[in-house]
Amino acid sequence: MRRRRACPPVPTSEFAGFRFPPEVIVLAVRWYLRYALSYRDVEEPLADRGLEVDHVTVYRWVRRFTPLLVDAARPYRHTPGDRWFVDETYVKVAGRWTYLYRAVDQSGQVIDVLASEKRDLAAARRFFTRALSHGRRPVEVTTDRAAFYPRVLDEQLPAAHHVDDQYANNPLEADHGRFTARLRPMRGLKRLRYVQIIGSGHAFVQNIRRGHYELGVDADPGTG
Repeated sequence: MRRRRACPPVPTSEFAGFRFPPEVIVLAVRWYLRYALSYRDVEEPLADRGLEVDHVTVYRWVRRFTPLLVDAARPYRHTPGDRWFVDETYVKVAGRWTYLYRAVDQSGQVIDVLASEKRDLAAARRFFTRALSHGRRPVEVTTDRAAFYPRVLDEQLPAAHHVDDQYANNPLEADHGRFTARLRPMRGLKRLRYVQIIGSGHAFVQNIRRGHYELGVDADPGTG
């Protein structure tokens, strides 16, 4: 008696089983990441469109779908520029200050973000390892004067010119301000993982607004 060949499971959408369609979920997540809104604030414009969504549901959507949207769009992202600005900003998590490493290039594209409990050599190494995975090695890197940056750059980017002059990192400091403004309506963050999600999601939406993704879809204007 011959055995039947097992059929591979049919992949299901990440949106399967949710009450609302993907368009509504993505819209709510984008609003939350883009604007200085609380979860309750997102309820109101959805209600104006006849969509009764509880703020707890919006919270769950943001936590679940932000990493998926970032990953799905990754192949369509522009290659980062060759001049990087790297620095950390402070984020309070469960009453304690933590750090969010961020880097932008000369055209304002956010290259990567990394949430860390510490500001030290090991965290800087992890951040540069992540950032360099996006496909370009910079010829110039601007940082503050933290002692660990020269060592990390010697290890991972020995050919890059290192700039640590006062005020040289102003482009990134201004960009930090947009992220911290997004954090103000939140009533505190409880976990470091959620800082990573919000930081990555905010960078994703910001990069889309600045034109650093090729997300257009070719469609026949005669269809639909």
